[in-house]
Amino acid sequence: MLFWLKEEMAPEELSRRLATVITHIDEIMQQEIRPLVAVDIIEQLHRQFAILSGGRGKDGAPIITFPEFVGFKHLPEEDFLNVMTYLTSIPSVEAASIGFVIVIDRRRDKWSSVKASLTRIAVAFPGNLQLIFILRPSRFIQRAFTDIGIKYYRDEFKMKVPIIMLNSVSDLHGYIDKSQLTEDLGGTLEYRHNQWINHRTAIENFAMTLKTTAQMLQMFGVCLATTELPRGVLSTEDLLMSHTRQRDKLQDELKLLGKQGTTLLSCIQETATKSPTSKLNPNELENVATMERLLLQLDETEKAFNQFWSEHHLKLNQCLQLQHFEHNFYEVKLALNNLLAEQVEFTDIGDSVIRVEQLLKEHKNLEGKGELDYLAF
Repeated sequence: MLFWLKEEMAPEELSRRLATVITHIDEIMQQEIRPLVAVDIIEQLHRQFAILSGGRGKDGAPIITFPEFVGFKHLPEEDFLNVMTYLTSIPSVEAASIGFVIVIDRRRDKWSSVKASLTRIAVAFPGNLQLIFILRPSRFIQRAFTDIGIKYYRDEFKMKVPIIMLNSVSDLHGYIDKSQLTEDLGGTLEYRHNQWINHRTAIENFAMTLKTTAQMLQMFGVCLATTELPRGVLSTEDLLMSHTRQRDKLQDELKLLGKQGTTLLSCIQETATKSPTSKLNPNELENVATMERLLLQLDETEKAFNQFWSEHHLKLNQCLQLQHFEHNFYEVKLALNNLLAEQVEFTDIGDSVIRVEQLLKEHKNLEGKGELDYLAF
């Protein structure tokens, strides 16, 4: 009775543990503040009109860079908002709470592009702003227009943060360490945009697959636990084999997911192994931490499912053993009933020595058959 009570609780415990895993995955991926994933806006990200390079300000503020981009002012509003929403959702809550530093590179552009950039940031930037740096146009006339325009339109931008105009990247280095700036800004920070996109999509795909797998295991556990146990030996053996095949398939998928996660983690960490002086930037460190936390959730998923399966497999095996016992019991009972029927017919006591000896031999044979049937049971 105690075993059956424990077995009834097993699917509920599995569902509870996997529900906790799903909640943790959402927390790790910051689902509450990240309505988009990279694959949703992959084309906009590839255009590279804004990047999150991994650089940080002196107080740890994440840096978003607006590289030189022809036609920035013609970008659809939705594209700009989607990319900004996505980029600002990636840093940890702690880092984002410091406020974002924005670097706008318009050295080869015009005042109109500077104005368009500031206008869009003022209207649609979804994060907490701390500071804006603008590398002003290098051509004399455009630089003059920019200086005049900033003074004239500053109130129109309604910026509550400082806007610092810079003449060169050297000026920028006075505010932000070169190690936190990409090469196009005179810095030493390595940044490969395609690799960044690949890592982001891979991490998000892994998290989504892990979450889907946990949900699937929840349903599979309920299905196994609520399956009515058969009454026959063959049907129980078939059910045990069917459930085992399904379990093996899911186990293989979990192992494959684990290999994929470990490989992805190694790829992200690869930058730091290139040379003794190489190290991961804050973005990459957060990616590593994210993958390590997701792999822990995968481990918990495997442990929860394996524990449930052990109990379910034990239940089916005990059911099968019971049915083998019942089957053998009925066979022995039938054989013994037949023997008893034969024994009842032994009414002849013999009328001669030879006849008595023959009857004793037959009786001994009947007794031997009974012992064999008992031993077989």
